[in-house]
Amino acid sequence: MVPVSEQADDTEKHMKQLNEKTASMAPAHSTVALIEGGSDGEENPWDLPELQDMGVPWSELDTKGKVQRVVFSVGKLVLLVGLLYMFICSLDVLSSAFQLVGGKVAGDIFQDNAVLSNPLAGLVIGVLVTLLVQSSSTSSSIVVSMVSSGLLKVQSAVPVIMGTNIGTSVTNTLVAMTQAGDRDKFRRAFAGATVHDFFNWLSVLVLLPLELVSGYLYFVSKLIIESFNIQSGANAPQLLNVITDPLTLSIIELDETVISDIATGDPEARNKSLIKTWCETFTNMTQMNVTVPGPENCTSPTLCWFEGNITTTLKNNSDTFNVAKCKHLFVDVPLTDMVVGLILLACSLLVLCSCLVFIVKMLNSMLKGQVALVLKKILNTDFPFPFGWVTGYIAILVGAGMTFIVQSSSVFTSAITPLVGIGVISIERAYPLSLGSNIGTTTTAILAALASPGKTLDNSLQIALVHLLFNISGILLWYPIPFTRVPIRLAKALGNITAGYRWFAIVYILSCFFVLPLFVFGLSLAGWQVLVGVGVPLVAMIIVIIVINVLQSKCPRCLPTVLHSWDFLPLWAHSLAPWDRVVKVMAAKCCCCCKCCQPASEAEGEEKKLTKLEMYDNPVIPSEVKPTKKEKQMHFSVLQATQL
Repeated sequence: MVPVSEQADDTEKHMKQLNEKTASMAPAHSTVALIEGGSDGEENPWDLPELQDMGVPWSELDTKGKVQRVVFSVGKLVLLVGLLYMFICSLDVLSSAFQLVGGKVAGDIFQDNAVLSNPLAGLVIGVLVTLLVQSSSTSSSIVVSMVSSGLLKVQSAVPVIMGTNIGTSVTNTLVAMTQAGDRDKFRRAFAGATVHDFFNWLSVLVLLPLELVSGYLYFVSKLIIESFNIQSGANAPQLLNVITDPLTLSIIELDETVISDIATGDPEARNKSLIKTWCETFTNMTQMNVTVPGPENCTSPTLCWFEGNITTTLKNNSDTFNVAKCKHLFVDVPLTDMVVGLILLACSLLVLCSCLVFIVKMLNSMLKGQVALVLKKILNTDFPFPFGWVTGYIAILVGAGMTFIVQSSSVFTSAITPLVGIGVISIERAYPLSLGSNIGTTTTAILAALASPGKTLDNSLQIALVHLLFNISGILLWYPIPFTRVPIRLAKALGNITAGYRWFAIVYILSCFFVLPLFVFGLSLAGWQVLVGVGVPLVAMIIVIIVINVLQSKCPRCLPTVLHSWDFLPLWAHSLAPWDRVVKVMAAKCCCCCKCCQPASEAEGEEKKLTKLEMYDNPVIPSEVKPTKKEKQMHFSVLQATQL
């Protein structure tokens, strides 16, 4: 028989193990802590998922089944093409809606030349104006008009062009939000969209100071123009617009010269409507005698006559006659530009989101089995060694070519974002495709600049070349060497955060594209002293935090003991878990009206369930570990031994 004292020792040892087991399952602030403590055999969330084909194999189908499958597949393909067409058209209408809502405001922003002379303010204005009009082409054309009219120097326009490159990347980031329903899809889609954002921001952080110090982009673009005798040519080719214009122009057609006229200081342009009324006009040029103040105002000495104190000269006079009205829906609607813009904004967003949801569902149903395997292999497989490095550059060329065809980087990057989300394209392949789209959109601008009149050709072409050189320089910085592909790592880190805390995606969009630009713009308006006094300490603090984070992961022994982690700070200062609870409480309060409509017993049950799980991100984790029957008996034996 085992002595009671030995039995008590064994029981205490077992209860200690039980307590350690229970402590290991204590509530965590986030599933990140649990994941980090998990086994090494867990799946990588960035691995492309296998799209399983749950249908009947083709070899087992009879003739009728094969015919039905072919018909359904062709029908799905036609429907997918139609959805893509509506998606592209809705993006075009969305751009027009933003121009109606904020176009004149954008013109007013560009009109302040004193602010544009500040490079940081010019950068922020480029971001904000592109956000307002949702088109980098429109904001770039405004810059070209101002440079051509002499209101803005090319050197001052360079930061604005950098800002337009950042502003145009918000569209595909918003598109990624439509896949927030699935955690893994949202992780991939948001990372695939924001890799474009990080590339643009990092390129600006490096190239803007370099441009201010050396004028690199200005002088190189000027040297290219002076080295070639460039003549005006034909207009840029209309490729995808030939297909989309019949639908979009039947909905709305804008007079985009109004925004440029406001920016260049035309007082009459402010009273004009952006909605085009007359699509066909006729201009009649006539010569007539005009009285001028003096001989210096004559068109030429030979065309100057004097009759006493009156000086007369011969000048050309143009009269414009309206011939045919436009045929879009809002041509004669008695509504202001703002109201029409808001109507189009709501409708285009509804169509855009609906098309994206259906496109994702169609792709999920079509890209399964062998089709998915073949497509994923084509898109994501590298060339054999030693030519694997060529694959990324071919992807850049493909992205540039596709963007040139659709004539919009926003359309192309927004189209590949759902493909990244469902796992057809990896983020490593989406990155060079996005870089190529930056190149493709500048080639369209160059062709458009070549069609400019002779007096504005040099300025228009130099602005377009600055945009091209900026993107090429960014690619040289952040792509050729795998170690320098920092945007991919940053996008994956952000994707992991937004997968755990999906509300953080909204915080990111508002912070990077609205709050931060407006903050910098406000400091720029206050003057260089305020900008330096506030900006330099903030930038220094951010750099110190980044350096400490790197040392914590790479070389913690180089830091003092207290800096080996951020645990010495309050939890809300280094973790999103407390903020997540705040967001959930606010969301619960917003849904109180819905809960009031529920029966009292059901509402109480949900509250108890929420309280029980509020400390867990994963409901699968139990709130407590219950001891087994054998463990209860051992615990009772301990109590008996203690009494003895």
